[in-house]
Amino acid sequence: MARLPGASVRLKLALSYAAFLMIAGALLLAAVWVFLLRYVPDQAKLIVPDTTQITTGVFPIRSNLLRFFAPRAAAVLAFLLVFGLAGGWILAGRMLAPLARITEATRTAKAGSLAHRILLQGRNDEFRELADAFDSMLARLESHIAQQQRFAANASHELRTPLAISRTLLEVARNDPARGPDELIERLHAANNRAINLTEALLLLSRGNQGTFTREPVDLSLIAEEATETLLPLAEQRQITLDITSRPAPTNGSPELLSRMTTNLIQNAIVHNLPTGGTITIHTESTGTTSLLQVTNTGRQLPPDLLPTLTEPFQRGTERTHTNDHSGVGLGLAIVHTIVHAHHGTLTLIPNPNGGLLITVQLPLTP
Repeated sequence: MARLPGASVRLKLALSYAAFLMIAGALLLAAVWVFLLRYVPDQAKLIVPDTTQITTGVFPIRSNLLRFFAPRAAAVLAFLLVFGLAGGWILAGRMLAPLARITEATRTAKAGSLAHRILLQGRNDEFRELADAFDSMLARLESHIAQQQRFAANASHELRTPLAISRTLLEVARNDPARGPDELIERLHAANNRAINLTEALLLLSRGNQGTFTREPVDLSLIAEEATETLLPLAEQRQITLDITSRPAPTNGSPELLSRMTTNLIQNAIVHNLPTGGTITIHTESTGTTSLLQVTNTGRQLPPDLLPTLTEPFQRGTERTHTNDHSGVGLGLAIVHTIVHAHHGTLTLIPNPNGGLLITVQLPLTP
């Protein structure tokens, strides 16, 4: 929710300290006036024995005392104001330092890193209780997410063996010369391939979420060229033109995961392009401190409210109308989003005015 900008808590505390100090100083001066100056007479009679002697100095009458007291009182109040603001700013900063650490830890957790802990030292107080509660919450969240990821990985591993056996049996039955064309076997074979693709996608999604991979120098331009060459037969089958302009885009990461990311982007652009025809543009370059990968297709127009859901698992921009191995399982962009996030990059989806989608991946540049 958008909020109007306001003053910081530190500034508010500093102003409060200065205001209380000014009030205390004003009350002290008022006490001096009430209990001292008001009882000093305004007129005094001096008796000088020697009339030839000149009398000089300040005579203790109210008007003289006020004339000398008022400027010094104003100077003291000005000093209290400056001292209160400076001292309040320093004291507020020291008091709010634990809160700044808690805020930084919250931002770190929001970015996806749950391993960070505040570990606030010192005696037990409100800030220490808040930091300890926040650390406990992060520990429980990290344990819960790790448990979910282990479950997904283990379930996917357990599914691979029976699915592979089923595929082998279906291949043997389909290639048996004693059997004629069997529509049921073809459907079972397609469903089995889809289940295998789903299992592999879940494994890859779990691996990207865990961030358990070795980083090494990678050039996105070479990966994009290899993925384009691999998917060229599928594009030609659908009469789609692949136009690639590759400039060096070095980064650090997993070659396997980045290759899968690029393949998913191009394959997604082909599958969700126009039924026949159209153009897909792949572009890589390095700009500033980032390496850029862009994939643009000329598909159907997408409503703006659909874009935020495209990177969620099992979400598709259009209904699946093909039953071949390239139809996807609804995890293509979800895997892309996970891989980009694991490589500390950003993923941007922008609908083209004439239809289709512009997908931009930005990863940290390797010098």
